[in-house]
Amino acid sequence: MYKHILAALVAISAVMTPAYAAQCGPRDAVVDKLSSKYSEKLTAGGLQKTKKAAAVVEVWASPETGTFTVLMTNANGTTCIVAAGTDFFESDLKTIPGTAS
Repeated sequence: MYKHILAALVAISAVMTPAYAAQCGPRDAVVDKLSSKYSEKLTAGGLQKTKKAAAVVEVWASPETGTFTVLMTNANGTTCIVAAGTDFFESDLKTIPGTAS
């Protein structure tokens, strides 16, 4: 169910804007703010592997506020916001269109 979300995260992270890239910090501090200020909770995530390193990509979202945030955490523990927005929704797709499974 979350395969399509993870595919979208990879696409989003590839076009990350400088404004979001500047919003980095220790993971605990970033997650605390998402939880306390926006009532967001971890919704989906996965490991993004590249030739040089790997990073954890997560989607935090709140059904109450409708907000969502996409985080990328590097091996050194630094977390950056790569996207954020409103009107979050979950898809009922079981697989990514055009793929077998």
